[in-house]
Amino acid sequence: MATRSDLLILNKGCWCAPFFLVTMKNTSSYNSVPIWGYIIAIIIIGFVGGAISALFLESPSLDLSLIWSDPYYLYITKFSLYQAFLSTLLSISLAIPTAYALSRRQFIGRDLLLKLCATTLVLPVLVGVFGLLSIYGNSGLIADLFQRFGYSLPFSIYGLNGILLAHVLFNFPFATRLLLQTLDSIPAEQHQLSAHLGLSGWNKYKLVAWPRVKQQLPHVAGLVFMLCFTSFATVMALGGGPKSTTIELAIYQVIKFDFDLQSGAILALWQMLLCGVLSLIIQRFSISVAIDSGSSIHQAVLYQDSKQERLWDRIWIVFLILFLLPPLFMVVISGLNSELTTVLVSPEFWLALVNSLIVALSAAVLAMIFGVILLHTTRALRLNEKRLLADKLDLIGTMILVTPGLVISTGLFLLLRNITDIFSIAIWIVVLVNALMALPYVIKTLAQPLLHIAQQYHLLCGSLGLNGFTRFRLIEWRALRKPMAHAFAIAFIMSVGDLSAIALFGSQDFRTLPLYLFQLLGSYQMEAAAVISLSLLVLSVGVFAVVEWLFSSKRKGEA
Repeated sequence: MATRSDLLILNKGCWCAPFFLVTMKNTSSYNSVPIWGYIIAIIIIGFVGGAISALFLESPSLDLSLIWSDPYYLYITKFSLYQAFLSTLLSISLAIPTAYALSRRQFIGRDLLLKLCATTLVLPVLVGVFGLLSIYGNSGLIADLFQRFGYSLPFSIYGLNGILLAHVLFNFPFATRLLLQTLDSIPAEQHQLSAHLGLSGWNKYKLVAWPRVKQQLPHVAGLVFMLCFTSFATVMALGGGPKSTTIELAIYQVIKFDFDLQSGAILALWQMLLCGVLSLIIQRFSISVAIDSGSSIHQAVLYQDSKQERLWDRIWIVFLILFLLPPLFMVVISGLNSELTTVLVSPEFWLALVNSLIVALSAAVLAMIFGVILLHTTRALRLNEKRLLADKLDLIGTMILVTPGLVISTGLFLLLRNITDIFSIAIWIVVLVNALMALPYVIKTLAQPLLHIAQQYHLLCGSLGLNGFTRFRLIEWRALRKPMAHAFAIAFIMSVGDLSAIALFGSQDFRTLPLYLFQLLGSYQMEAAAVISLSLLVLSVGVFAVVEWLFSSKRKGEA
């Protein structure tokens, strides 16, 4: 067993640890591969495969030509692709100059702004939608301003306008953050050489920044396109009728309202096929960014900065602030209304809150367990130079990215409807679907940190007899507390704000805060809806703060 002095080598980062590892290089190996990761992979395949099989059984002919023969299905396919294309084009077009401006400027509140940009991906969709309605809606701030001057609002937020606006709100800041990371990785030597050659303005962007942006652009644009193409809650809240319906929303409508299982199965398979093709296209055009040797800096060196460049950068930074912050600010202001006390003391609110917490906590814990177990197996395979098998296991864990949650929910609905009362076990179905939807983000967050800590210390752990849970508790938990906290927070917030699964399995007896908010918006109870939006926002921000405090900060005695 390891002694306390042995563990100090790991916990304190002793300088002799690397030398000790080198001397052990040929004396120990990572031969044991945990089988639990294979079991998790089988569970995921069985879960997703069972749902997809139910779609095949419900549509034995698999005549996808019905999509092309039905004008309505053909229209919603074209609209799904069209709105995703426009949303991606707008988000990326705004993100490129904004990211470049942020890479060259330092100002008070910059770090907070970047954190907000990074969290828009997991912000509960209906919270952002309500914030947009408070500003751009028929009763929003802009409409009130027009009415004061005797005019009516010249546009409607419902339909394509609202869908694009909401998608840009969620994806423009997130794309900006991703591109900024790429620009920040430019070595300082390139900036110094640019200054030496007298490059500035457009010439420097074209020769130094654009090659980096161009490498990352297919990946970022592909991610944004997939998020917009599979968007459900945004289109459901702002679609505005049959003319603004996507494939995913059509699946929900034919199953929930028409109970047309045949059409639902065909649409779900069509959605899955399109997502698979889109993923292959994105992978084909994605380019791995090479790692340059040299020091990177967080702020570009500006030896020849002009007033025009400073003004140009400030315009884009101010635009990002004015576009991102007001909807969130309006959620807070609108939520503090006369209905606040009434909603907070109502049993419907507390029941929805409890259901949301149960679903989110259970889904986040399940996603973390699945993710950590799966990654321990793939990590062992990589250390044993079995990279191909490890990649296949990772692909199984992230397969939900190709199979949207509503498709899985539809398949489970068809699979279980003849076996049991679906609505009696609805909460557990929603938990499982949300856990699968959060699993890819857990895997992508923890994969590299888990592999790096093993590459650094697995030989030393083997010599000290540390393995299994003991090794995880003494070594990995201490080193990986921060990324694990981040992964848990993402999984929790994604689950607490999800509407796709609960929309299909929810009822008056079982509803979460997002479903309750959607029902209030549908019945035009805007003040009560504002309170629910504020509650979701506070819950999301509070979870990030609490989880970071609990897991990221060192407790006393763990120095």
